[in-house]
Amino acid sequence: MFRILYTIWAAFIFVAIMLLIFPLAIIAAFFGRIKGGNFIYRLCIFWADVWFALMGIRMKKIYETPFDPGKKYILISNHISYLDIPVMIKVFRKPMRPLGKAEMGKIPVFGFIYNRAIVTVNRDSAAERAKSIRILRSVINKGISIFVFPEGTFNETGQPLKSFYNGAFKLAVETNTPIRPVLFLDTYARMPYNRRFSLNPGKCRAVFLEEIDVSAYSEKGSDRLKQEVHALMEQKLVEYRASWIKPGKQE
Repeated sequence: MFRILYTIWAAFIFVAIMLLIFPLAIIAAFFGRIKGGNFIYRLCIFWADVWFALMGIRMKKIYETPFDPGKKYILISNHISYLDIPVMIKVFRKPMRPLGKAEMGKIPVFGFIYNRAIVTVNRDSAAERAKSIRILRSVINKGISIFVFPEGTFNETGQPLKSFYNGAFKLAVETNTPIRPVLFLDTYARMPYNRRFSLNPGKCRAVFLEEIDVSAYSEKGSDRLKQEVHALMEQKLVEYRASWIKPGKQE
């Protein structure tokens, strides 16, 4: 009962902050996709800061190797919870462009902010997927980092990770942009993907793994890059004892 009431309260606060920043987001939209989008992302950071503080969810960043926030990256992470996107914004303080599901942009008010802060993709359409990759390539060429959940959707396998899509890795090789894997370890514990009214306060750790230099990979080698990054993230999720891993499900 506490979790249900807490989740309802969290949703109310979430919407209240969204309505507070919405007029500023409308103004920012007139400044174009880059300048306007960057300002909207900063509004989202404010949104996340206030919401996490009021909800009693504490972020902790763990750096296995130093992280340069001013450097251009293709950031990738595991996807296991509805909380992953708010955590992503809370963790990455510098404007970037995440890749997100197009259907989320249809939600009133929220969709207006969502469509201008991220790059949307419809994975059911090959043409739309190709268009999203072109937009991401343009963003990278402007010196802005991008963020991708390469699993595409929630990992419901009981394994550390499900299989990855190719797009982020092909793009990394094509643009010679380093990959920086980040693990979201506690979003599943705070709000499991299969129990929406289960949000609870506590810690959320984000682990920054080592930077992956892609300069040695050819375009034909992007699949090997994908497999190596997958193996690294899987190994680290096991080492950090990710709570969603079920005994006997590790490959």
